[in-house]
Amino acid sequence: MTEDKKPQSGDQQNWPGLSEVDKALAENRLTAYTWKKTWADPWGRLKLVTIFIGLIGFAIFVAIYDGLIKI
Repeated sequence: MTEDKKPQSGDQQNWPGLSEVDKALAENRLTAYTWKKTWADPWGRLKLVTIFIGLIGFAIFVAIYDGLIKI
């Protein structure tokens, strides 16, 4: 992929915090970046684990309610 080598004008700001996101967008890997960034954050990890436990619990509830699993 070719990169733009144009110098920035004086009114454009350099946003170093967003350069990684910009590179991820350019390489079409934003989803992988988002998952890795969320997993690295302790609160994000807690949210992901909670959501997946909730989804698994809901699937088990539906399976029991519909009679797919007999208890």
